[in-house]
Amino acid sequence: MIAPVVFPSFQHAYVAVLRYVTETYEFVNSARGNDSQEIIGASFRLADPRQRALYLTSRPVNPVYHYAEALWYLGGMRNLDLIGHYANRRRADSRDGVTIEGSSYGARIFAPRPDGAPSAFDQALELLRAEKDSKRAYMPIFEARDLDEIGHPDLPCLVGLHLLAREGYLHMVTYMRANDANRGMVCDVYSFTLIQEFAAALLGLRLGSYTHHVGSMHVGLRDLERAGRVLDETAASYATVPCFAPPVMPADSTWKHIRTVLEHEELLRANRVQYTPRDVAGLDLPRYWQRVLLLFEAHRQVVNCPEVPVDQRVLDALEPGARWQFERRWPARVAAGENT
Repeated sequence: MIAPVVFPSFQHAYVAVLRYVTETYEFVNSARGNDSQEIIGASFRLADPRQRALYLTSRPVNPVYHYAEALWYLGGMRNLDLIGHYANRRRADSRDGVTIEGSSYGARIFAPRPDGAPSAFDQALELLRAEKDSKRAYMPIFEARDLDEIGHPDLPCLVGLHLLAREGYLHMVTYMRANDANRGMVCDVYSFTLIQEFAAALLGLRLGSYTHHVGSMHVGLRDLERAGRVLDETAASYATVPCFAPPVMPADSTWKHIRTVLEHEELLRANRVQYTPRDVAGLDLPRYWQRVLLLFEAHRQVVNCPEVPVDQRVLDALEPGARWQFERRWPARVAAGENT
């Protein structure tokens, strides 16, 4: 058996996968009217899962949504309130306008079970504490009942997450039935590697590798032009190298920190509070999580103060890579319209 290709960062992997699917595809697939180019059975590995972000002018990303989605998962949520606020398109995944079922992976991993049993995540971590070399710390997502209704608007793309503790490192393997290489994969890898980093912190382990397996890796025909711009930008090898060192989650991160961030995110989302960096520094949070919260404050200003540039003090306090992404996602909201 041949191991997956190892990349130093997700940016390297993203460009390689995008090039392969667009230039060497096996099929043209039209599942549910979504025409795409497809390869079957794709895998890659990240040597450093913290290198999860993209810094490409041809593919601007929303760093606020990245953290919002990861925290939505960690919070074990199904409701639309949080995720729908940061990405209105997610409302199309809901049948009742209130909840999301299939792609609410966190509800299947982190929420306690109806019978009162611990969550799948808690059980997986307990197993790894008891059996350090266990192969059984697998958290399933896709279930047989997900196949009950043909044409269901929201089936899980994620099959499951597999945690493996080896020689002081926590590795993770992700299994997906399908992944859009230009859209969903960018958000998925960000969230899943952040979950892996949090699990490593809770277990007191160093962060190991991240492996991504996909049954159907595809790129929509509607996205081929944008994919082409990415490939043009990254034609020179240096352009695939991320611009910023990744932030490192504190090794003493706990569920209390997650709950605190979610509590204040909800207040910001409802525009019930506004924070300066000094306000956030007064909270019982490590600087890493303070910077995440300040991203939500910056987004609050974008939504609720449309005629005013985002507070420069907030921008200056952001993690540098997230600030770079934010300024390219909302360039008109930066003072004088200038990117730094």
